[in-house]
Amino acid sequence: MPALAASLPLAGLPLRFRAGLAAALAAGFAYLLLSPLMDGAANVALKGSGVALLAVSALQIRADGARWLAAILALGALGDVLLELPGQFMTGAASFAAGHALAIVFYARHRRAARTGASTGASTGNWLVAALLLLYGLAMPPLITPAGMIFLPAMAYAVLLTGMTAALWLSRFPRLAVLGALAFVLSDTILVLRMGGGRLLGPDADGALVWILYFGGQWLITLGVGRGLLARAARI
Repeated sequence: MPALAASLPLAGLPLRFRAGLAAALAAGFAYLLLSPLMDGAANVALKGSGVALLAVSALQIRADGARWLAAILALGALGDVLLELPGQFMTGAASFAAGHALAIVFYARHRRAARTGASTGASTGNWLVAALLLLYGLAMPPLITPAGMIFLPAMAYAVLLTGMTAALWLSRFPRLAVLGALAFVLSDTILVLRMGGGRLLGPDADGALVWILYFGGQWLITLGVGRGLLARAARI
């Protein structure tokens, strides 16, 4: 039983960090359930609260790099709010883009050390995965954006998003965080598809899936990066 407890994702984390993650998860779940029943300022506030609580929880890590993570998440929370305000879609997208750019710098500062010998192939493979992620960012918007619609802004954003994911893949942070970033990429892929009039499952189901993948991705990034920062602090 103790071994099982030690293997759980939240095991061994500081109480305040765990509490913040739990509160954020509750807020994200509440938005998923209540958003169809709400509108106006209450809906906007509830949507922004989930990732805002993740930013607050990041500040409870008490390790070098926690403020970087909190800033990245804060830009995401701001983007969540702005996207819900009339006429602020591009401003909201710019907030997310700024967060991705900041994340690229942060994760690059924590890149895995280069190794020689038997690890050369693994290192080459990691760079190949990173290149494929960036290639997806370049290819995705033109492929799913309807003819006649401008896809260049979406491409610029997608490259930053996949660049963030690639930088995280090349970093020392746990793969759990990479899983979250991939969920974020998938969420925005479905979002771009919906903006072009396409469907995956249906309007309501696709909307719910976008939120689940996006918020779940942000939650996993926070957990994974937080664990990595704490592990690094423990070794210093």
